[in-house]
Amino acid sequence: MTTMLESLHRSRDAITPAMRAAIDRLDATTRFQAAYHFGWIDAEGRPDRGGGKAVRPALALLSARATGGTGEVGLPGAVAVELVHNFSLLHDDLMDHDRERRHRVTVWAQWGSSSAILSGDALLGLAQEVLLDSGLPTAAPAGLLLARATRELIRGQVQDLAFEERESVTVDECLDMAAGKTGSLLAASAAIGAVLAGAPAPTIAALETYGAQLGLAFQLVDDVLGIWGDAAVTGKPVFSDLRAGKKSLPITFALAEDPSIALIDPDDLEKRADAIERAGGRQWALDEAARRMNLGEAALASVELPEQVRTELVALGHFIVDREV
Repeated sequence: MTTMLESLHRSRDAITPAMRAAIDRLDATTRFQAAYHFGWIDAEGRPDRGGGKAVRPALALLSARATGGTGEVGLPGAVAVELVHNFSLLHDDLMDHDRERRHRVTVWAQWGSSSAILSGDALLGLAQEVLLDSGLPTAAPAGLLLARATRELIRGQVQDLAFEERESVTVDECLDMAAGKTGSLLAASAAIGAVLAGAPAPTIAALETYGAQLGLAFQLVDDVLGIWGDAAVTGKPVFSDLRAGKKSLPITFALAEDPSIALIDPDDLEKRADAIERAGGRQWALDEAARRMNLGEAALASVELPEQVRTELVALGHFIVDREV
């Protein structure tokens, strides 16, 4: 765990100068709000030391080493996937009416919904600009990969919002939504460095499959934590997904197994959580997450990769997925 955290810190340190250089291209207002969102400054413009784990850039830099080279060629891809990820966070915070992220007030809550929309749009456009401006002969296919992933991410978000208005959804529909909303960008992150490095098509496909399966495993575990997670670890209250009325994967599975769960008083969160667990929702989600990780690792094993790269990719995947559940 400590080694993987150190690896993530190294990845974040590697991309931060390039991220700052990219953000400097924006107009003054958007630049300020983006810097605040990334945790580089506080709301008064004073230097701060925030920021996320930079998991997606780490995947991108690792995948650039898939052909045995250095990760440096993957740097534009690492920056681009982090920009797209944060575009989605800015918009998600607004759509979900979340007023805090990483223990700070969100951009929309601080400066209004229009600011969050425009800042997110700016990051999305900037992601493609960074790729196309890299001068690499492989920039166009990398840009196409990222554009397709973004389209899938948005599709998943559209489905997620639509599910809120429906009485029920199937497990397959829920998995399809998660594949778009969560899996698509992780798939692109795990492959974009290899695309930029000119890796063979089978290698790129295997890395993309690994990222996609990792995304589904992540979402399954995240959904478990959304009901039974420790508030001190997750930063969310116990039963948060039940309280919000979400149709997450454990809930969807349990309702298919025992439709009577829907008749339980929605305010009796503990009783609903117990019923979902008795119907197998929790265990199914954890077992399915493990199965998805196995599928991803099998994809990595199907192609020639430097052993160190394979080891680090698998370790990063387990760091993301194997949280306390």
